[in-house]
Amino acid sequence: MNKVTSLAFFFMATSLLTAQEWETPVIQGYGKIKYFKDVAEQPDSTLKYNLIFDVKDSGEKDGVNAGLFKIARTINMLGAAKIALENIKIVAALHGEATFVALNEEKYQEKYGKLNPNAELIRRLNEFGVKLFICAQATASRNISAEDLNPDVELALSALSVLSNYQLRGYILMP
Repeated sequence: MNKVTSLAFFFMATSLLTAQEWETPVIQGYGKIKYFKDVAEQPDSTLKYNLIFDVKDSGEKDGVNAGLFKIARTINMLGAAKIALENIKIVAALHGEATFVALNEEKYQEKYGKLNPNAELIRRLNEFGVKLFICAQATASRNISAEDLNPDVELALSALSVLSNYQLRGYILMP
């Protein structure tokens, strides 16, 4: 291939890749994706996506917890690929540095002086059917009571039990 042809091919490929807009087709406003139809590997509509997420870090992506963002992005990608909603089952274990994302609005406001930026995303994930569990060991070590928690998050004995139980039930651990 000569230089002119290579350069033309490069610009054409670049324009195709950048033509798509960022979108949030299922979890509106969160977990933005660019969907590409013509790529080597796609979600498989014949599979059931039983996934478990280990949300333990406090890092943020687009103003929300990065782990919760990743869950929304996963749902958006599966939805864009036309995976049937009944074939998507997602569970998350919240613990460690991510424990405070599970605070209700009042307690989050008290601790950080602002509204919980994760509350709306947690509500939308819950409406989609995502089971969000918070580790009781993590809440106890941070003096957080059950009344301090967002009502869309369930208290579990430990993140360890959630992670092991769901993997033993056939859920795939998402990195």
